[in-house]
Amino acid sequence: MCMRFAPGSRGRLTRYDLDRFPGDSLFDRLGRVVCSVGRLPRKELYEAWELGRRVRRRCRGGRVVDVAGGHGLLAHVMLLLDDSSPEAVVVDPDPPPAAAALHQALVAEWPRLNGRVSYLRVDVQRFVLTAGDLVVSSHACGALTDAILDAAAEASAAVAVLPCCHDLATCDPGPLAGWMERTLAVDAVRALRLETRGYAVSTQTIPAAVTPKNRLLIARRELP
Repeated sequence: MCMRFAPGSRGRLTRYDLDRFPGDSLFDRLGRVVCSVGRLPRKELYEAWELGRRVRRRCRGGRVVDVAGGHGLLAHVMLLLDDSSPEAVVVDPDPPPAAAALHQALVAEWPRLNGRVSYLRVDVQRFVLTAGDLVVSSHACGALTDAILDAAAEASAAVAVLPCCHDLATCDPGPLAGWMERTLAVDAVRALRLETRGYAVSTQTIPAAVTPKNRLLIARRELP
Protein backbone atom coordinates (compact mmCIF):
# COMPACT_ATOMS: atom_id res chain seq x y z
CA MET A 1 0.00 0.00 0.00
CA CYS A 2 1.42 3.39 -1.03
CA MET A 3 1.42 5.94 1.76
CA ARG A 4 0.59 9.56 0.99
CA PHE A 5 3.55 11.95 0.95
CA ALA A 6 2.40 14.59 3.42
CA PRO A 7 4.19 17.95 3.06
CA GLY A 8 3.50 18.76 6.71
CA SER A 9 5.31 15.72 8.10
CA ARG A 10 8.06 16.25 10.66
CA GLY A 11 9.92 13.26 9.26
CA ARG A 12 13.30 14.06 7.77
CA LEU A 13 13.91 14.26 4.06
CA THR A 14 16.74 11.89 3.13
CA ARG A 15 18.38 10.43 0.04
CA TYR A 16 15.53 7.92 -0.09
CA ASP A 17 13.26 10.83 -1.05
CA LEU A 18 15.39 12.13 -3.93
CA ASP A 19 13.10 10.65 -6.58
CA ARG A 20 10.25 12.82 -5.26
CA PHE A 21 12.04 15.86 -6.69
CA PRO A 22 12.97 14.77 -10.24
CA GLY A 23 12.58 17.99 -12.20
CA ASP A 24 14.68 21.02 -13.11
CA SER A 25 12.47 23.53 -11.31
CA LEU A 26 13.94 25.62 -8.52
CA PHE A 27 11.80 23.81 -5.97
CA ASP A 28 12.88 20.35 -7.12
CA ARG A 29 16.54 21.35 -7.09
CA LEU A 30 16.06 22.75 -3.60
CA GLY A 31 14.32 19.56 -2.52
CA ARG A 32 17.20 17.42 -3.75
CA VAL A 33 19.72 19.52 -1.81
CA VAL A 34 17.67 19.19 1.38
CA CYS A 35 17.41 15.44 0.83
CA SER A 36 21.17 15.17 0.37
CA VAL A 37 21.74 16.81 3.77
CA GLY A 38 19.29 14.36 5.35
CA ARG A 39 18.67 16.35 8.52
CA LEU A 40 15.70 18.66 7.86
CA PRO A 41 12.03 17.94 8.51
CA ARG A 42 9.91 17.71 5.39
CA LYS A 43 7.62 20.51 6.58
CA GLU A 44 10.55 22.91 6.86
CA LEU A 45 11.19 22.70 3.11
CA TYR A 46 7.55 23.28 2.23
CA GLU A 47 7.07 26.07 4.77
CA ALA A 48 10.13 27.97 3.55
CA TRP A 49 9.05 27.60 -0.06
CA GLU A 50 5.41 28.60 0.43
CA LEU A 51 6.32 31.53 2.68
CA GLY A 52 9.17 32.72 0.47
CA ARG A 53 7.12 32.72 -2.74
CA ARG A 54 4.34 34.79 -1.21
CA VAL A 55 6.63 37.29 0.45
CA ARG A 56 8.71 37.84 -2.69
CA ARG A 57 5.59 38.71 -4.68
CA ARG A 58 5.21 41.77 -2.46
CA CYS A 59 8.70 42.53 -1.14
CA ARG A 60 11.71 42.68 -3.45
CA GLY A 61 15.31 43.42 -2.63
CA GLY A 62 16.67 44.43 0.75
CA ARG A 63 18.93 42.64 3.19
CA VAL A 64 17.03 39.55 4.35
CA VAL A 65 17.01 39.02 8.12
CA ASP A 66 15.72 35.55 9.02
CA VAL A 67 14.86 35.69 12.72
CA ALA A 68 14.80 32.44 14.70
CA GLY A 69 15.88 31.01 11.37
CA GLY A 70 17.25 27.70 12.62
CA HIS A 71 18.89 25.97 9.66
CA GLY A 72 18.55 29.15 7.61
CA LEU A 73 16.68 27.49 4.77
CA LEU A 74 14.22 30.39 4.47
CA ALA A 75 17.08 32.90 4.22
CA HIS A 76 18.60 30.98 1.31
CA VAL A 77 15.22 30.57 -0.39
CA MET A 78 14.64 34.33 -0.20
CA LEU A 79 17.91 34.98 -2.05
CA LEU A 80 17.22 32.30 -4.63
CA LEU A 81 13.79 33.77 -5.36
CA ASP A 82 15.11 37.33 -5.66
CA ASP A 83 18.79 37.75 -6.43
CA SER A 84 18.56 41.53 -6.03
CA SER A 85 18.89 41.10 -2.25
CA PRO A 86 22.58 41.53 -1.50
CA GLU A 87 22.73 39.26 1.53
CA ALA A 88 20.84 37.36 4.19
CA VAL A 89 21.51 37.07 7.91
CA VAL A 90 20.14 34.20 10.00
CA VAL A 91 19.58 35.57 13.51
CA ASP A 92 19.23 32.71 15.96
CA PRO A 93 20.83 32.31 19.40
CA ASP A 94 20.97 28.53 19.03
CA PRO A 95 21.07 27.29 15.41
CA PRO A 96 20.87 23.51 14.92
CA PRO A 97 24.05 21.54 14.17
CA ALA A 98 22.98 20.81 10.58
CA ALA A 99 22.83 24.51 9.65
CA ALA A 100 26.42 24.55 8.40
CA ALA A 101 25.93 21.39 6.32
CA LEU A 102 22.81 22.83 4.70
CA HIS A 103 24.55 26.10 3.89
CA GLN A 104 27.50 24.30 2.31
CA ALA A 105 25.21 22.10 0.22
CA LEU A 106 23.19 25.08 -1.01
CA VAL A 107 26.32 27.02 -1.94
CA ALA A 108 27.63 23.99 -3.83
CA GLU A 109 24.41 23.93 -5.87
CA TRP A 110 24.18 27.71 -6.28
CA PRO A 111 27.68 29.23 -6.08
CA ARG A 112 26.23 32.75 -6.27
CA LEU A 113 25.14 32.30 -2.64
CA ASN A 114 28.75 32.08 -1.51
CA GLY A 115 29.59 34.82 0.99
CA ARG A 116 26.04 36.17 1.03
CA VAL A 117 24.52 34.25 3.97
CA SER A 118 25.78 34.61 7.53
CA TYR A 119 24.63 33.26 10.89
CA LEU A 120 24.58 35.32 14.08
CA ARG A 121 23.98 33.75 17.50
CA VAL A 122 21.99 36.63 18.98
CA ASP A 123 18.42 37.53 19.88
CA VAL A 124 16.53 39.88 17.57
CA GLN A 125 16.53 42.58 20.25
CA ARG A 126 20.33 42.73 20.00
CA PHE A 127 20.45 42.86 16.21
CA VAL A 128 20.43 46.29 14.56
CA LEU A 129 17.81 46.49 11.82
CA THR A 130 17.60 49.18 9.15
CA ALA A 131 14.78 50.59 7.02
CA GLY A 132 16.09 48.71 3.98
CA ASP A 133 15.81 45.28 5.61
CA LEU A 134 13.25 42.58 4.94
CA VAL A 135 12.66 40.73 8.21
CA VAL A 136 11.17 37.25 7.93
CA SER A 137 10.36 34.55 10.44
CA SER A 138 8.69 31.17 10.07
CA HIS A 139 6.99 29.99 13.26
CA ALA A 140 8.39 32.45 15.78
CA CYS A 141 6.84 31.07 18.94
CA GLY A 142 4.45 33.09 21.07
CA ALA A 143 5.59 36.57 22.05
CA LEU A 144 8.70 36.27 19.86
CA THR A 145 6.46 37.18 16.92
CA ASP A 146 5.53 40.42 18.70
CA ALA A 147 9.18 41.15 19.44
CA ILE A 148 10.00 40.71 15.75
CA LEU A 149 7.15 42.95 14.63
CA ASP A 150 8.11 45.63 17.14
CA ALA A 151 11.79 45.54 16.15
CA ALA A 152 10.93 45.77 12.45
CA ALA A 153 8.49 48.64 13.03
CA GLU A 154 11.03 50.58 15.09
CA ALA A 155 13.42 50.39 12.14
CA SER A 156 10.71 50.91 9.47
CA ALA A 157 11.76 47.60 7.92
CA ALA A 158 9.50 45.36 5.85
CA VAL A 159 8.42 42.27 7.76
CA ALA A 160 6.73 38.93 7.16
CA VAL A 161 5.88 36.41 9.87
CA LEU A 162 4.16 33.06 10.12
CA PRO A 163 3.09 33.07 13.80
CA CYS A 164 2.69 29.98 15.93
CA CYS A 165 2.33 28.82 19.55
CA HIS A 166 0.15 31.74 20.57
CA ASP A 167 0.69 32.12 24.30
CA LEU A 168 -2.50 33.79 25.45
CA ALA A 169 -0.81 34.85 28.69
CA THR A 170 1.59 37.08 26.74
CA CYS A 171 -0.03 37.61 23.31
CA ASP A 172 -2.78 40.22 23.22
CA PRO A 173 -6.12 39.38 21.55
CA GLY A 174 -7.34 42.92 22.23
CA PRO A 175 -11.11 43.42 22.28
CA LEU A 176 -11.69 40.84 19.52
CA ALA A 177 -11.67 37.64 21.59
CA GLY A 178 -15.42 37.88 22.15
CA TRP A 179 -16.06 37.64 18.42
CA MET A 180 -13.44 35.25 17.12
CA GLU A 181 -11.18 32.39 18.11
CA ARG A 182 -8.51 33.82 20.43
CA THR A 183 -5.38 32.98 18.43
CA LEU A 184 -6.98 34.52 15.35
CA ALA A 185 -7.79 37.60 17.44
CA VAL A 186 -4.11 37.86 18.43
CA ASP A 187 -3.00 37.87 14.80
CA ALA A 188 -5.75 40.30 13.80
CA VAL A 189 -4.59 42.73 16.49
CA ARG A 190 -1.01 42.36 15.25
CA ALA A 191 -2.09 43.33 11.73
CA LEU A 192 -4.11 46.31 12.94
CA ARG A 193 -1.26 47.60 15.09
CA LEU A 194 1.08 47.56 12.11
CA GLU A 195 -1.47 49.55 10.13
CA THR A 196 -1.59 52.20 12.85
CA ARG A 197 2.21 52.43 12.58
CA GLY A 198 2.04 53.34 8.91
CA TYR A 199 2.36 49.90 7.32
CA ALA A 200 0.53 48.47 4.34
CA VAL A 201 -0.52 45.04 5.58
CA SER A 202 -1.34 41.89 3.62
CA THR A 203 -2.89 38.88 5.36
CA GLN A 204 -2.56 35.55 3.58
CA THR A 205 -2.34 31.84 4.29
CA ILE A 206 -0.05 29.07 3.13
CA PRO A 207 -1.57 25.62 2.50
CA ALA A 208 -2.98 24.02 5.64
CA ALA A 209 -1.53 20.70 4.47
CA VAL A 210 1.91 22.16 5.19
CA THR A 211 1.00 23.51 8.63
CA PRO A 212 -2.23 24.26 10.49
CA LYS A 213 -0.51 27.41 11.83
CA ASN A 214 -0.67 28.88 8.37
CA ARG A 215 -1.53 32.58 8.75
CA LEU A 216 1.01 34.77 6.99
CA LEU A 217 1.34 38.47 7.85
CA ILE A 218 3.28 40.66 5.39
CA ALA A 219 3.80 44.38 6.03
CA ARG A 220 5.69 47.16 4.27
CA ARG A 221 6.01 50.76 5.35
CA GLU A 222 3.81 52.92 3.12
CA LEU A 223 5.62 55.60 1.17
CA PRO A 224 4.63 59.21 1.98
